[in-house]
Amino acid sequence: MAEVIRMPKMSDTMTEGVIANWLVKVGDKVKSGDILAEVETDKATMELESYADGTILFIGIEKGKAVPVDGIIAVVGKEGEDYQSLLHGGAVSSPTPKAEVKVETPITTPPVAQASTDDLAKIKATIVRMPKMSDTMTEGVIANWLVKVGDKVKSGDILAEVETDKATMELESYESGTLLYIGAESGKSVPVDGIIAIIGEAGADYQKLLNAASTVSMSKSEAVASTTDTNLVSATTASQSLASEPVTSSGGRVFASPLARKMAQEKGYDIAKIKGTGENGRVTKKDVESYRPEAQPTPSTSTSKTVSPVISTPQVIGQESFTEIPTSQMRKTVARRLSESKFSAPHFYVTMEIVMDKAIAARNSMNEISPVKISFNDLVIKAAAMALKKHPAINSSWLGDKIRQNHHIHIGMAVAVPEGLLVPVIRFADSKSLSQIAAESKDLAGKAKDKKLQPADWEGNTFTISNLGMFGVDEFTAIINPPDACILAVGGIKETVIVKDGQMQVGNIMKVTLSSDHRVVDGATAADFLRTLKGLLEDPLRMLV
Repeated sequence: MAEVIRMPKMSDTMTEGVIANWLVKVGDKVKSGDILAEVETDKATMELESYADGTILFIGIEKGKAVPVDGIIAVVGKEGEDYQSLLHGGAVSSPTPKAEVKVETPITTPPVAQASTDDLAKIKATIVRMPKMSDTMTEGVIANWLVKVGDKVKSGDILAEVETDKATMELESYESGTLLYIGAESGKSVPVDGIIAIIGEAGADYQKLLNAASTVSMSKSEAVASTTDTNLVSATTASQSLASEPVTSSGGRVFASPLARKMAQEKGYDIAKIKGTGENGRVTKKDVESYRPEAQPTPSTSTSKTVSPVISTPQVIGQESFTEIPTSQMRKTVARRLSESKFSAPHFYVTMEIVMDKAIAARNSMNEISPVKISFNDLVIKAAAMALKKHPAINSSWLGDKIRQNHHIHIGMAVAVPEGLLVPVIRFADSKSLSQIAAESKDLAGKAKDKKLQPADWEGNTFTISNLGMFGVDEFTAIINPPDACILAVGGIKETVIVKDGQMQVGNIMKVTLSSDHRVVDGATAADFLRTLKGLLEDPLRMLV
C-alpha cells in the first residue's frame, strides 16, 4: 500500500524545511533507511530517510522549495499503484482512475470509522496525555519515570517527574490499573496533549487506541494540507525532471551530504580521505562519526637554511573543543518571553542614586528584634510596594487596546537558578510587614532553587525587582518581565565620597534603574516613582508608619 512521506519536525523550533537536494527521482526503488533527500532546517542540513520499501511514485516539491512541517514531500509504494487519493486526504482505493475531486472532505468519518469507535469504547484502557502545567508551557520533558510497563498503579500515584519551562513537577495518575504503554523515554520532550502512557486492564488491546489517536492527528494535518494540493499533479512532471540528475563523483569531486561536510570541517578532517558508505560512495554523517584520522608525520626541518639566528620558541599545540548543552525548557521559555518583551515593548531607562546610610542603620536595628533576618532586598521590596501605591501608572500592564492599572500590588522577585531565571511572587506586598516579606522571600527563593515552586507561586506579578547587588554589580538595566510595564534593576551598595551640605564625606550609595514600557509609562512618571522610592529608602522610618 502506498505511503505518504511528510516533512518531519527535525528540531524543536522547526516550522518548515527546504529541500536542499533530492537524491532519488520518480521511478527509483528505495528501501527503508535509504536517504531520499537533504533537508535544510532552521539549525542544520539533515538527511531525510525513507521508512518504507518500494518505488518513488511521486515527488511533490522541487529542489530549493520550502515545505511546512507535516507537508507532503513524496509518495512511496508499489510500481503503478494509484496514489492520487492519498494526495487529497483519502485512502488508496480502486485502481480505476477517478475524476479530480472538487470538494475534499478529509475529516468526514465514514460508517466504518463509526464501528471502529464503538470497538474502541470496549477497550478498558485510558490514554494519559501531557497536561499543561503552566500558562506558558508548550511541551514537557520526562525527567524521570517512577514506574515501568507492567506495574500496577492507583489513582493519585506519581507516574513520572516532568520538567516544564518553570519547574520539575510530579505527574499523577488519575486512573487505576496496569501501565500498558510508555510513549516517551526519560529525557524526551512531549508536546502538551501528546501521548505519555496508557493505563488499563492487563492484556487490553491498547494498540488500537494508539492507531486511532494517530489517525485523528493525521486527518487534521491532511485537512490543512489538502487546501493547497490542487496543483500537485502538474508538479510531478517538473519534479521528475529536477530529480533526474544522476549522483556521480566524476571529475574528482567528493560527494557528501552538507551535514557530513560541516561535521568534517568542524573536526578538521579532510573529507576526501573519508570513505563513503552511501549510494555511489557518498559520505554520510555516520561515515564522519566513525572516521579515525591517521597520525600525520611531523614535517622535517633539516632542509631549511639558516640565514640568520633563529629564536626558538616552544610550539603551542592546542585542540579546539566545545560542549553543547541541551537547552532546558526553562531556558527556552525565558528566551522566548524576554525576546518578545525586548522587541515588542519600547523600553526606556531612568537611573537614580540612593544614599543608604540610614537604611543600613535601620536594618541593623530591626534585625536585633526581627524573628527573620531582613535583607536589603526586603527593604527595596517594601519601599517599591509603598511607592507603587502612590504611582499606580507604574503598576500597570499593556493590553493592546487598553491599559490595565492594577489596584493590588504583587511584586515578582527575580531568582537566578542554574537552568535560567524564575520569578516567584510576593502578593499584596504593600500590606505586609518587613518581617513577613523577609520570611516569604526566603521561602520562595529556596523553593525556586530546589525546583519546588508551584504555578500559584510564580503567576500574577504586577511589578518585578531584579537585584544583582550581591554579585558585586554596581549598575545594570533589566528587560521588562511580561505582563508588567516596569522592572526595577538594583545594584550593590558601594562606599564612596559624597558631598553633603557643601562638605565631602564618606557615604553608601546604591544605584537603581527603572526599565519602563513607553506605551504605558512616560519619563516624568518613572522619575516621580524613583523619587518616592529614594525618599523611602533614605528615611526608612517612613515605611514603618
